[in-house]
Amino acid sequence: MSEWPQGWSGDGSGRYGRGSGSAEPEGARAMPQVRRGAPGAGAPPPYDEPPLPPDLSPQGTVPRQQASQGYDDYDDGYNTGQVYGGGNGPGGPGGPGPRPVRPKNWKRRITIGLVTLIVLLLAVGIGTYLWADSKLRNEVDLSKVEDRPGGGKGTNYLIVGSDSREGMSDEDKKKLHTGSADGRRTDSMILLHVGENGNTMVSLPRDSWVTIPAFTGSESGRRIPQSQNKLNASFSSEGPGLLVRTIEYNTGLKIDHYAEIGFDGFANLVDGVGGVDIDIPQDMKDKKSGNDLKKGKQTLNGQQALAFVRQRYGLAGGDLDRTKNQQKFLSALANKAASPSTIMNPFKLYPTMGAGLDNLVVDKDMSLWDVKDMFFAMKSVSGGEGKQMNMPISNPGLATSKGSAVQWDMAKVKQLVGELKNDEKVTVSSN
Repeated sequence: MSEWPQGWSGDGSGRYGRGSGSAEPEGARAMPQVRRGAPGAGAPPPYDEPPLPPDLSPQGTVPRQQASQGYDDYDDGYNTGQVYGGGNGPGGPGGPGPRPVRPKNWKRRITIGLVTLIVLLLAVGIGTYLWADSKLRNEVDLSKVEDRPGGGKGTNYLIVGSDSREGMSDEDKKKLHTGSADGRRTDSMILLHVGENGNTMVSLPRDSWVTIPAFTGSESGRRIPQSQNKLNASFSSEGPGLLVRTIEYNTGLKIDHYAEIGFDGFANLVDGVGGVDIDIPQDMKDKKSGNDLKKGKQTLNGQQALAFVRQRYGLAGGDLDRTKNQQKFLSALANKAASPSTIMNPFKLYPTMGAGLDNLVVDKDMSLWDVKDMFFAMKSVSGGEGKQMNMPISNPGLATSKGSAVQWDMAKVKQLVGELKNDEKVTVSSN
């Protein structure tokens, strides 16, 4: 009788165990390791391969007929990573494998963040521009000025500080010592030239004795004959149009842009930037302007600043000293208004722009960019990158039919105008 179990061949293809001919319990059977060999009698040689896992036994998931095939034809599932049998849990038998770890795309996230920031800044910038543009008062039409001279290189701004009390209450007038005079006059007139060879601020004394040319009033329509008078009279008579016409007639220099601010607007602008730091050269006290300041460095609020730039009595040089103080303060104001601490701080920027633009009267062709250029030009002068001067004077106490006036030195004026027209470095002195 054969020692092999029934149904198994003697070539060792169905033997249980490892080198033993005895039968094993059914529950302990392992999938036989089968390899192809030459047929022969007797027990096959011992196997070197380790036993397969119990779950791949003939009672498991592998059919018996598959187990009887040759070793080369058998796929145990390990080649492809397939696992047979049950089990729960990631990576375990029958469960899903671990999810692949994908590296975080930081470059894409940074790009999206930057694009979002740029879009936000553009939206805020455009909104601010539209808001500010709606506040700009383009009320002066320079195209109606008659017989204008030819333009030169660079840009010329006429900056006027008027004593207009428009919109001021009686309490405001009393607080700021403005009085209650009707109409408006100029308290300061500054010619600002912006060019490639440095910016120049030239103050025009309000009492300058000039020729007021014939002019047709843009609002009144009346014809004004030519006359000799103080420069301030041209503004009092027909406002910005005749003032520009008079300056152009007496200098031959074309005014490109006009900007005017009244008492209340000036004070609000100073308060809007949080006050302006300035060095007071001497103790100053004046009942008419309300000025009462001690010598030394200090921060002036709107009320103090207005009194400082208006004082003309009690100064050694009278109106000429006042024009110097006005230039000094306007440069300091522009330096503060155009500083990063104001521009980058919305809590300062918007009150400053609101206070300034609400009260700033400009010509019809002047844009916000021109206003910006004007402020930055004044800032550069305060930083030493330009020149501050009065119109050259030959006689500060000229006797006239209208009282004491200031007479220009016309030879020096001609030289100064020539340098400004050609955008050359200014070499002319005030005296």
